[in-house]
Amino acid sequence: MAHKLILAIVNDDDRVRLTEALLREGFRATKLSSTGSFLRAGNSTLILGVKDIDVPKVMGILEEQCKSRQELVSELWLAELGLEPDYHQPLSVNVGGATVFVIDVEQFKKF
Repeated sequence: MAHKLILAIVNDDDRVRLTEALLREGFRATKLSSTGSFLRAGNSTLILGVKDIDVPKVMGILEEQCKSRQELVSELWLAELGLEPDYHQPLSVNVGGATVFVIDVEQFKKF
């Protein structure tokens, strides 16, 4: 039976809800803490090994639990990048959602 490796990078605000939804459906994931390069915000990278047939179900859970949304951020993150902001109003940016990679797996074993 063929398997896939799913790497899902999600906002930390979505992680708990997502992992609970995955567990309810019988999927387990390994979580790695990660940081986004744009806003330097906390993310989680989830690693799942699933059967080919389960990929659409996992993708549906990811889409349902990781909605993209607008959030206000201060210009302070620009200073961290060495850029001088020429305004002093919070910015509305898109956060959340998920970046997902589905990779073919040559061999899958669980001990």
